[in-house]
Amino acid sequence: MPILGVLSLGSALADEAAFSDTLTGDWGGARSALDGKGIDVSVTYTAEALRTLSGGAKQGTAFEGLVDISVDTDLEKLVGWRGATTHIRVFQIHNAGGENAADYAGAISDPSNIDALATTRLFTAWFQQEFGTVGSIRIGQLAADDDFFISDTAGGLINGTFGWGNNFAANLPSGGPGYPLATPGVRGQISVSENLSFLAAVFSGDPAGSRCYRDDPEADPQACNDRGTTFSFNGGALWFGEAQYLVNQGDDAPGLAAAYKVGAWYHTGRFADQRFGLDAAGLRVSLADPAVDGDHMHDGNWGIYGVADQMIWRGDASSVSFFLRGGVSPSNRNLVSWYVDGGIGINGLFAGRDDDTLTFGIAHTHVSGDLSDLDRDVAFFSGTPYPVRSGETVLELSYAVQVAPWWVVQPDVQYIIRPGGGDPHPEDDARRIGNAFLVGVRSEINF
Repeated sequence: MPILGVLSLGSALADEAAFSDTLTGDWGGARSALDGKGIDVSVTYTAEALRTLSGGAKQGTAFEGLVDISVDTDLEKLVGWRGATTHIRVFQIHNAGGENAADYAGAISDPSNIDALATTRLFTAWFQQEFGTVGSIRIGQLAADDDFFISDTAGGLINGTFGWGNNFAANLPSGGPGYPLATPGVRGQISVSENLSFLAAVFSGDPAGSRCYRDDPEADPQACNDRGTTFSFNGGALWFGEAQYLVNQGDDAPGLAAAYKVGAWYHTGRFADQRFGLDAAGLRVSLADPAVDGDHMHDGNWGIYGVADQMIWRGDASSVSFFLRGGVSPSNRNLVSWYVDGGIGINGLFAGRDDDTLTFGIAHTHVSGDLSDLDRDVAFFSGTPYPVRSGETVLELSYAVQVAPWWVVQPDVQYIIRPGGGDPHPEDDARRIGNAFLVGVRSEINF
């Protein structure tokens, strides 16, 4: 019996050690039991406070929180279906006073990548079948920002544009299939070699649904699909394709990790011109002209992009990596005609702090020249001064402190130059929104 007791204790300690990166451990053995059946339950809580100290649309502090629950199932363990997996992810999003960091900054680049309408919503839910090392196919409620335009180094920053870039979030209907809105779709992946693979996907064109803007052209797409269950098949189709060259991706890889990606997207929907509309006779006139009577529409939309994420140095317990991403789109039908971001990430900057990460990033969002011309038209027709938009630049410095295996605290500083690209101030159309300076801290706990 003593021997059996020691073995039982050793097994229990091993189970707890397996879940040492969670605050609540093995849930009295329930987690190990579920894991044995191929079911993995993850619960993470992220809370933050971001204060706009100067500039922006207004000054103040945004308090935001996100409960992120996901359930992943290995169907081979559960029912013997080889290569099959499922995934479900649900968010509970909340804030204080109904305002987010974006409301204060007034920027195209949302200062927080957890900013969203306060609600409980389904995000993603899909089934995936893998075909050995050849590839996989995934079908269900999908998010493009889970697979495309990704840089691991940029993931150390909290401004939303360093994730789902403004070249997508500002140009696609309802922000496209990125946090917090996913949409029905199919994604395929083919591995040509150990390092080279290709991704392709098709998504429903508008995650908010076709009825979102029918009664109110200024409707909030997140409110139109406030539970994530609209499952929209309207608004055309959004196609993505990306080639990925990845090397030394494992923790024990002998060389420096690198990821290089090139991609393109095409949307089959119709997009309004950024400068011109139509008058009652169907003639093209500036949208600033009082005679404008409707939109001048373009068929389709597209963009191309690239990503580079390269580790440039690695020591025994530290490393240095840089990232560079960019994309271009037609200026006559998009808010953003080109976009670029880049930066550096340092792991283990200080002795004894091997799991801490310091990340610095710069992102520039170039506003369409057609929109700049529209602003000049507004000034001409109104006869009063009006800011001309050109572009927005974000600088962010963030330090993620690994307080415990299950807890990260992340102080953050951001400076946004020309928020909104130079948007007029909400209290005075004659002047633009001032450069925004933000400071804050984020806490992330894995339960």
